[in-house]
Amino acid sequence: MCCILRLLCYISLVRFFDPKQPITKRRGQLPHWAQPGVTYFVTFRLADSLPEAKLRFLREEKEVWMQNHPPPLSFDEREEFSRLFSGRFDHWLDQGHGQCVLGLAEPRRITEESLRYFDKKRYNLGEFVVMPNHVHVLVTPFTSHPLEAVLQSWKSFTAHRINQCLGRTGQVWHRESFDHIARNRLQLEKFERYIRDNPKKWKA
Repeated sequence: MCCILRLLCYISLVRFFDPKQPITKRRGQLPHWAQPGVTYFVTFRLADSLPEAKLRFLREEKEVWMQNHPPPLSFDEREEFSRLFSGRFDHWLDQGHGQCVLGLAEPRRITEESLRYFDKKRYNLGEFVVMPNHVHVLVTPFTSHPLEAVLQSWKSFTAHRINQCLGRTGQVWHRESFDHIARNRLQLEKFERYIRDNPKKWKA
């Protein structure tokens, strides 16, 4: 009953993409869109989670696509970008590349506790899963704490603690994350199913 009430409470706080509202766009290797108060599906991964050869191949395909779709991208173009590239990206993550330190009990606990720590204080946390080499999460940041700041907080805190518990130094997380604004309830439910089912796909 407690889990059901928590889920209903979260659903009531979800806000979807609004084409009538301003959009902040920033570019890294991936296009990032932001609107105040909306719900995001976010993936962030360990620095060693994908082989460089696969990343190079994906970068080359993305460059060709971006040349044929110059900015500013429409929402439909961004959806197409996600369909074309995130599926293979996620499949490669699930093949278990890298040291997969999040599969260890303590790094996993550190990451899960970090996600929950500011729930209801800086953001509303939805479904999430900590996989051995990456994390998927649904999150609705408060207006005073934009997604970029929330991600930076998660990554910097967990990186320090994970290195500490493993007795090592160096980069833990890949610099860039994937984020996608939930467009409607059907898409939100799709993201929720993906998160719940992700452990079944591991090394499938």
